[in-house]
Amino acid sequence: MNKDIVRYVTGRILMVVAGLMFFPILVSLIYGEPLRYLLSFLITAILMVGIGFSFSRTKMNTHKLYAKEGFIIVALSWILVSAFGALPFVFSGDIPLFVDAFFETSSGFTTTGSSILTDVEALSHSMLFWRSFTHLIGGMGVLVFALAVLPSSDSESVHIMKAEMPGPTFGKLVSRLSSTARILYVIYFVMTLVVIFLLWLAGLPLFDSLLLSFGVAGTGGFGIVNGSIAPYNSAMIELILGIGMLIFGMNFNLFYLLIHKEFKQAFKNEELKWYLRIVGISIVLISANLVMNAIPLLTSVRDSFFTVSSVITTSGFSTALFEQWPMFSQIILLLLMFVGGMAGSTAGGLKVSRVAILVKSGLAELKRVVRPNRVVTVQFENKMMDEQELNKIYSYVIIYAFIFIITTLMVSFEAPDFISAFSTVATTINNIGPGLGVVGPAGNFSLYSPFIKVVLSFIMIMGRLELFPVLILLSPNTWRKRI
Repeated sequence: MNKDIVRYVTGRILMVVAGLMFFPILVSLIYGEPLRYLLSFLITAILMVGIGFSFSRTKMNTHKLYAKEGFIIVALSWILVSAFGALPFVFSGDIPLFVDAFFETSSGFTTTGSSILTDVEALSHSMLFWRSFTHLIGGMGVLVFALAVLPSSDSESVHIMKAEMPGPTFGKLVSRLSSTARILYVIYFVMTLVVIFLLWLAGLPLFDSLLLSFGVAGTGGFGIVNGSIAPYNSAMIELILGIGMLIFGMNFNLFYLLIHKEFKQAFKNEELKWYLRIVGISIVLISANLVMNAIPLLTSVRDSFFTVSSVITTSGFSTALFEQWPMFSQIILLLLMFVGGMAGSTAGGLKVSRVAILVKSGLAELKRVVRPNRVVTVQFENKMMDEQELNKIYSYVIIYAFIFIITTLMVSFEAPDFISAFSTVATTINNIGPGLGVVGPAGNFSLYSPFIKVVLSFIMIMGRLELFPVLILLSPNTWRKRI
């Protein structure tokens, strides 16, 4: 393994994120906060620049970067960025325990939105900004952002982007990967600005508009007031956020096609059709279930639309205490947590494309059982899936299920009931935010021990990077010297 290139690229990532701390420093100055807030970001930035500079000064015999190094760089960078990103909370005293701060920052960068805070409004403006800003940074990918702003060769970029971009497949928009990263981020930032402007027009203060838009763009869901979105009590704000979450849960390649007026190719996308059908059917079923339980129709439709949009896109915003809804509605939400958004979006979960392929594969196997001599193929996006592609998806789901079961067993020692333990893992590995039971919209993750918080922090990072980068980083074979 080329350890020199790992240190070099990781060092550059740390320096890029250190530079982004200029923004919370600016917020601290604008609001005239006590000096400790400015110093907490400044000291952290200096530490990251110092360590990053020493790493990037590594002399390399070769600049070649292969898949293994790409996975390790991505996993190591996300862990280090989460660890260093936690330091301002610790230095300022807003979250004095490093384990709690690491959980909160991991949740931010992975756009999970789970929190250990019992009083969000106690945070300073700069800490609230940094907490939500991590959603914006992590949404499209920390390393994808670095590739967009730093000069790099395609030989470096391809393995990094493959390891960080969510979904079963990876594709370039243009010939150069650095250009692809820039295009993705231009689309990402323009769409974020649109959401900010619409929320501001809807009556939100600019600060609130900024931070909520960061959560929508990254499909993260950190609230900036206690009660998430419910205290605003505005149907217009909920509509803007709900539609925004659904849009950011779509594959960004579709927006590139729309920009280039390739409307037919964009709208015939099979994964998009599955995504919209799942959303529509879920809203109808939950609305009907709520109406049957004496909740007014308009309230049922409003709450179900926002909650379904938030859960399937793994955003985590909430307007209703859905852990108190009928069990039928809760089960639908639990299933949506696993489905997630589309591949190539900022959303988490298994991804709609994987779920669609698994369903098609199951139906194909059923046809083979009924008629053994019949040749049955699995097609997706008008392409026949070969055995290798299907095996990759099967392997991913098996590993995902194994990690889920092991983590649920660990959490079960501290969770008060099964639904709390199960949804704790479901909401962290799928990067959702609030779950059901004690970790529902009215609860948080503060009840868990430091050990479980660390485990869940790594589970969030694993879920965001789709398992393999972290598994490869932690594998003893990765670091074993070859004789």
